[in-house]
Amino acid sequence: MLSPGLCVSLLAACLVLFPAVEVRAASCEPVRIPLCWSMPWNMTKMPNHLHHSTQDNAVLAIEQFEGLLGTGCSQDLLFFLCAMYAPICTIDFQHEPIKPCKAVCERAKTGCEPVMKRYNHSWPDSLSCSELPLYDRGVCISPEAIVKAEGPDPFYQDPARCNPESSPDFPMDSNKLHCRGPDGDRCTCKTVKMGLKSYTKNNYNYVIRVRVREVRNRGLEPTAVVEVKEVLKSSLVNIPREVQTLYYSSSCLCPPLTPGEEYLIMGYENEETSRLLLIDGSIAQRWKEKMGRKVKRWDKIMQGRGRGAQRQGRH
Repeated sequence: MLSPGLCVSLLAACLVLFPAVEVRAASCEPVRIPLCWSMPWNMTKMPNHLHHSTQDNAVLAIEQFEGLLGTGCSQDLLFFLCAMYAPICTIDFQHEPIKPCKAVCERAKTGCEPVMKRYNHSWPDSLSCSELPLYDRGVCISPEAIVKAEGPDPFYQDPARCNPESSPDFPMDSNKLHCRGPDGDRCTCKTVKMGLKSYTKNNYNYVIRVRVREVRNRGLEPTAVVEVKEVLKSSLVNIPREVQTLYYSSSCLCPPLTPGEEYLIMGYENEETSRLLLIDGSIAQRWKEKMGRKVKRWDKIMQGRGRGAQRQGRH
């Protein structure tokens, strides 16, 4: 049983949470990721730190770590993953999800990366510890800040559930580093219609015409390797007309791409890592000449709306 006090480092501040009481806020939602039900928070906020816009997509991504969790390589791994994939949401911190502390990430990485290397994988760049806040210098959560009453460890991961080194029933998939079980492919890609409405609503960072060279779904960071033919829009990251890597947010590979085909791709950028992302809401449609003209026309419409709003603001 957990104490209702969960200290979050905000200089000398302490944030009090009550796991049994739901936080009533429009931007918070109940945690629906089974792996994270043992965490001392029951409300989260999407998009998470890995750019998943829904928990349905986040759960498919975090389940890739079940095999690693089963090895017991780090007591901090489950807490760290849940803090990244189902970040805590409270009334006081609704605008930006709270990140796990840097030390939590480093302990999880130190314990688990040697196991990953035995399966020819390395710690994912998307879970890099370098950008996370220090416990005494910013807002972050850490298991040390949680006062526990007597009882079972809420972060305990049963090794028998999925242990690639001892359980023949759930061996680790050496390609994806997760458990292979009876549950088959549950991926469904949501189709986003390409039009002015979705273009303005989703506010894409980049729009590029590409030829797909390869789609890689090995390890914990699925990617697509593309040759950039034309850059119609870029915002935060310089995109040269050469071979680029696009990063999917889960092994579902949405939106789907076929090697050898040309596409118009609309997606988002991570300025910190200079990555081009393919995440929920991204568009990938087979290239047609009229698409480039449409995008340029939509950009002019958006620029006109922006100038109109500025003129209204002056009056």
